[in-house]
Amino acid sequence: MTSLEPKITPQLVADHGLKPDEYERILTLIGREPSFTELGIFSAMWNEHCSYKSSRLHLKGLPTKAPWVIQGPGENAGVIDIGDGQAAVFKMESHNHPSYIEPYQGAGTGVGGILRDVFTMGARPIAALNALRFGDPKHPRTRHLVAGVVAGIGGYGNSFGVPTVGGLVGFHTRYDGNCLVNAMAVGLADADKIFYAKATGVGLPVVYLGSKTGRDGIHGATMASAEFGEGAEEKRPTVQVGDPFAEKLLLEACLEIMEAGCVVAIQDMGAAGLTCSAVEMGAKGDLGIELDLDKLPCREAGMSAYEMMLSESQERMLMVIAPGKEAQAEAIFRKWGLDFAIVGRTTDTLRFVVKHKGEVKADLPIKELGDEAPLYDRPWVETPKQQNVDPASLEISATVPGALERLLGSPDFASKRWIWEQYDHLILNNTVQRPGGDAAVVRVEDGPKGLVMACDVTPRYCEADPFEGGKQAVAEVWRNITAVGGKPLALTDNLNFGNPERPEIMGQLVGCLRGIGAAALALDFPVVSGNVSLYNETNGRAILPTPTIGGVGVVADVAKTATLAFKDDGETILVIGATTGWLGQSAFLSEILDREDGAPPPVDLALERKHGDFVRTLIEEGLVTAVHDVSDGGLLVAVAEMAMASGIGATLVAPPAGMVPHAFWFGEDQARYIVTVAHAKALVLKRAETAGITVAKLGVTGSDRLNIPGERPIIVDALRERHEAWLPIYMGAGF
Repeated sequence: MTSLEPKITPQLVADHGLKPDEYERILTLIGREPSFTELGIFSAMWNEHCSYKSSRLHLKGLPTKAPWVIQGPGENAGVIDIGDGQAAVFKMESHNHPSYIEPYQGAGTGVGGILRDVFTMGARPIAALNALRFGDPKHPRTRHLVAGVVAGIGGYGNSFGVPTVGGLVGFHTRYDGNCLVNAMAVGLADADKIFYAKATGVGLPVVYLGSKTGRDGIHGATMASAEFGEGAEEKRPTVQVGDPFAEKLLLEACLEIMEAGCVVAIQDMGAAGLTCSAVEMGAKGDLGIELDLDKLPCREAGMSAYEMMLSESQERMLMVIAPGKEAQAEAIFRKWGLDFAIVGRTTDTLRFVVKHKGEVKADLPIKELGDEAPLYDRPWVETPKQQNVDPASLEISATVPGALERLLGSPDFASKRWIWEQYDHLILNNTVQRPGGDAAVVRVEDGPKGLVMACDVTPRYCEADPFEGGKQAVAEVWRNITAVGGKPLALTDNLNFGNPERPEIMGQLVGCLRGIGAAALALDFPVVSGNVSLYNETNGRAILPTPTIGGVGVVADVAKTATLAFKDDGETILVIGATTGWLGQSAFLSEILDREDGAPPPVDLALERKHGDFVRTLIEEGLVTAVHDVSDGGLLVAVAEMAMASGIGATLVAPPAGMVPHAFWFGEDQARYIVTVAHAKALVLKRAETAGITVAKLGVTGSDRLNIPGERPIIVDALRERHEAWLPIYMGAGF
């Protein structure tokens, strides 16, 4: 250690996000005081974002295997077999803290990072999605965050050249001090040409590729593992700066170098930068890694070893190159105008050695940097159960049409067209179903096969009952994919929670994970990748538990996918699944009655599977003309969305005798779909009866309004105008 490096003090250790007992573990592990650079390396590897020290004990309970799963959790992204020698590669990652501090760059580099996770595996990205949560629209910072995050996502994705095809946007006061930006990417690869991070072979060159290293993003992973307090703006230097054009060049160079057979192992430099990528490649292959930082391409003068190891500059990769392929690999990268530098080699020492200017700055046991990271079985308490809300006990002044209009004009339900029209969702010319439906559909090459993808979660369910909320999030995405005719194959998750050191928050995480696991197992919908984002709270106020689920499925022929828009007058509207009028934790209760209480609707996973398989068969056989799953807002919101998408109204039935009308129309019972049939009504009903599936007639399509017995008519065009107006007006764009 040189005199220029600061002395290791308890305060310096704390500033690196390490607790006293964790520092003692480091002393025991290496038998001495760490150097300043080594302290930084431990800080990077042992923070929550990289080590999953609070969650990995519980993540082990998730189902991750199926005959079609090629690679589950543990690599840069999950990989599934989609037939015909092809594989889908996908993952979701969070960039929450950076996006709150600097929304444009935070969101943009979130997109860049998840795209790298996909093409690091050898896949060409073909689609991107995102799940965004913002605070109360009245909060002074919310509009600024929405504008910056949306611009950042669009600016990066559009420039890189990948269509942004789906996602979700929600608002709630619990996100006032901590927005959520979850980015998902899906890529396509040959199933027998997947690339991994595991290094093999001793004495092979470790090569740095891509853009130069700067001082941006230093301690980014550590910052992402801490809750916010006063002075969050001062963390701006920890936010990475992205260059989508450089990333596009990196994509093409990486795919070319892979095709040329030059790559033994590859790892992108994301969280914790060079440190994490080098350690993971060596540790996975039971090899040591020796780095010479004098060879590292830097864009700033005088960078220290500490800064180089912890920088999170974007658009960078680390590879182990096959023997004798160095010149060929370098020629490819130089052709694309990118840096190529041999910065180290693999060894048989199982040590992670970092040299700079003739000094050894770090010499650590490589396996223990990951394997010996703290693993906590944190205390947790189960979330208290709530009773269901009795609809008959509610004092409701709003009419059914009035409640519908208020819901569809509210921040959560209002059209997000203003957002997704800023994204290029048609680039590459393979988008079959664009944003606004139940799920996105992207053609696989020239078709007819397609990939179906969606992401969803209902945070208020997860807070009221984490187990049921976790189940529902998986079931909802499974329904989204099913509703367009896709066969759900696998999921990725982004587990956004508050401080796990608080037992009630840890209880939310444990409960949601158990629910996710139960649903994934019951629906044959394994978890193949994911991300955990904890400490999402500000001054002790946590976000709502938000375990975002992203799902991918396949459809044999994109021409046979279903959409939610009504197709013609005179078609019968059917609801598949029973309606009991469950209002606990419903959007109606929250938006119309300003209450967030009661138990969320229970999720019967056997019924979800039964009803979903039934609906998918109807779509495959062309027996239904439109399909929409029923979720937030219940039956009437779903019908209204189908009407607004087409301009065709409907005449609906009266609620069953004895049922509170608002509960019938706005209850959020699960495992339900709305379908329309033109000439196959009798056949559909007969099949449902044979299968033991509850189906009821909801009405008939036609006219320019929604007609509900005993209520005033609702003009579809006026409803659409209200639905489309809120967000542009809120963002100052007019309407």
